[in-house]
Amino acid sequence: MPIYEYKGFDRSGAERSGIVDADSPRDARVKLRNDGTHVTDIKLMDDGKGGKGAKGSKGAGRPKWTLKSVDQNELCIVTRQLGTLIRAGITVVDALKAMIDQVESQDFERIFRDVREKVTQGEGLADALAHHPEYFSELYVNMVRAGEASGRLDEILARLADYITRVNRLRNKVTSALTYPVIMITVGAGVVTMLMTVVVPKLTSLFKQAGKTLPGVTQALIAISHFFQNYWWSLLVLVALAWLFRRAVLATEDGRLRYDRWLMKLPVVGELIRKQAINRFATTTAILLRSGIPVLEAMDIVKKVVQNAVIAKALEESRTAIIEGSDIATPLMQSGAFPSMVGYMIKTGEQSGQLDEILERISQAYDEEVEITTQRLTAVLEPAILVVLAVVVGFVVVAIVLPLLQMTSMSKG
Repeated sequence: MPIYEYKGFDRSGAERSGIVDADSPRDARVKLRNDGTHVTDIKLMDDGKGGKGAKGSKGAGRPKWTLKSVDQNELCIVTRQLGTLIRAGITVVDALKAMIDQVESQDFERIFRDVREKVTQGEGLADALAHHPEYFSELYVNMVRAGEASGRLDEILARLADYITRVNRLRNKVTSALTYPVIMITVGAGVVTMLMTVVVPKLTSLFKQAGKTLPGVTQALIAISHFFQNYWWSLLVLVALAWLFRRAVLATEDGRLRYDRWLMKLPVVGELIRKQAINRFATTTAILLRSGIPVLEAMDIVKKVVQNAVIAKALEESRTAIIEGSDIATPLMQSGAFPSMVGYMIKTGEQSGQLDEILERISQAYDEEVEITTQRLTAVLEPAILVVLAVVVGFVVVAIVLPLLQMTSMSKG
């Protein structure tokens, strides 16, 4: 069904604008008139290919989904609202219509219009959401599918909203903790750059005019300053080459595995990365199992969303071993990617039939572990940054003061 953009006025005379789906401009005007909107301008939305969509044409009225990174907070809100509407006994189609009227984001409004159209045509909600992977991940789609199959869609959507909130909270904790060190590094780099490109050249020109032999530390400072002034672009080239190299490494499965394995071996940082990955594994697997998704299918989904190639490889190998008759815990422990404690807890969960609850406990424990490790990382980074800045500034001060002292002593002599 084509989608139209409109402008107009409501009954109170206030300006209104937005989008509406209808078979024709006339139907769109009638629909809007029934909603109390007097239309002054209406046009078919661009189909994303440089032309206008037309009824009956391929991809008619379909906007091109050129979306930015998903606002997870907004996704959480719309997920919870949709679950609340369905829990209240409203049909999926009517709930989607209500969401179209409620959401503030135009991107989400367009998506829900498209999803509602597909559901009206007979597709399931999960299948309709799967057409928009930029917003709805494989985890999201599969949980909705499980909710539809079990008749507990409202409950599943509530769990999804809780899951998104929990993941966001953990991410925000890590980001907030690392913000101050990043600011310190940025400010320090700016100060050093200003010293090398502005302050030092002016002072060293005075030393050169004196015609005296400069101390070695001062000569080193002049050489560094000269490099910053004339070859600063080489630093940008190095950064660009490093970025391209990293991108090339991550483009291959083996390269991504080696890269993540290297990261996990770094002191403190590697520990944080490992704990975040295990937390994501436990949290995601627990919510999938509680939603009625089988273990093998859950592991297949988790390996794609865990965002760590080492953990994903361990899950894939464990999944293969389970298919061949193994339990869950043994291959995970043998992989070396998971601590023994996690393996033994999973084994206990299997034996007791409470695997989802055990994984939830692991997730809660690693929430605290990630927070503690993040605090340790910042406790190490902050003094290290201060020491580096102190050494750099001290080097500059000594290199400037020494020739000044020489000039002063000579003038007195």
